[in-house]
Amino acid sequence: MNFVLNDEQELVRNSVREFAQNEIAPLAREYDEEEKFPRTQLDGLAQLGLLGMIIPEEYGGAGFDSVSYALALEEIAKADASVAVIVGVTNSVCCYPILSFGTEEQKQKYLKPLAMGEKLGAFCLSEPQAGSDATNLKTRGEKRGDHYVINGTKSWVTNGGEAETHIVMAVTGENDGRSEITAFMVEKDSDGLSVSSVEHKLGQRASKTTEMSFVDVNVPAENVLGGVGSGMRVAFNSLDNGRIGIGALSVGIAQAAFEEATAYAKDRTAFGRPIGDFQAIKFKLADMATEIEAARLLTLRAASMKDANHKNTSVFSSMAKLYASEIANKVCADAIQIHGGNGYSRHYNVEKYYRDARITTIYEGTSEIQRIVISRGILKD
Repeated sequence: MNFVLNDEQELVRNSVREFAQNEIAPLAREYDEEEKFPRTQLDGLAQLGLLGMIIPEEYGGAGFDSVSYALALEEIAKADASVAVIVGVTNSVCCYPILSFGTEEQKQKYLKPLAMGEKLGAFCLSEPQAGSDATNLKTRGEKRGDHYVINGTKSWVTNGGEAETHIVMAVTGENDGRSEITAFMVEKDSDGLSVSSVEHKLGQRASKTTEMSFVDVNVPAENVLGGVGSGMRVAFNSLDNGRIGIGALSVGIAQAAFEEATAYAKDRTAFGRPIGDFQAIKFKLADMATEIEAARLLTLRAASMKDANHKNTSVFSSMAKLYASEIANKVCADAIQIHGGNGYSRHYNVEKYYRDARITTIYEGTSEIQRIVISRGILKD
């Protein structure tokens, strides 16, 4: 396996790093504390083509491969995980399903504006009673003539209230005693669609997460995505990109925390010398660096397999998401420990990284769900 990035991938990483450190990182603390949506930064990322980075140029995207996608998300997350998750959701679970399952008309109408950054996307699957049990949906779409009427509640919607295009999963019937689930594209200004509550979160506070209410929302039948009854196929098809994205995001958070801890270990003195001179700190930093690199390589391998349409992509995407997210939590905890009492204070960034990392083992499939996916892949052969 070639672990050397090609020229295009290097250019993507360096360009995104420069923008993220200059335009995103300086405002990350302020936006976190104020729970302020980073619209200006997203406009800048749109100009770089990063809101449709995995979408072909013919549909307004940048045409990046999955490795470049992972590299870009890592650099954005290193500056601010909130911005990274907004970008990741629009790319992986809104743009990509339309690219994979949309008709040509749907791609022209919905995918192009998303990929060009003119609009944001959201993914509406989870419900108050349906998290890891994603098929336990209560939201229903009833066929009435040439349209569907959707009623229900969706929870944990990233970009809720900000997104113009929503991919919504709803029950449209029953087949062999099982719910028939269909994916719909629903526009923000649809009558009956509203934000019923906004979540005030532990971390990634600049990304907006909401509960969405659907009350007699009329959706044209032409907005069915992938065919009636194909909703879960649409949802699961996008998860490989989503999990690679969260793996990369987790690596970015961990890298930021590690760099802060390393700088602090060089600067902080105890007993007349920098604390980095003590073996207890040296070994902790050595473990952190090794674990981050392992997480990065596992994530990039999954991305490379996605580009090659490898049959085991789903298993390795879950491995990357599982390992990188758990390492991010460990590295951020270690970074606080190296900072001592200062790490518990908002005067230092490591407490933000710790808060931002916590959700990574939960969204896009919990660590427990990833272990189920991985073990099924192992036992299937």
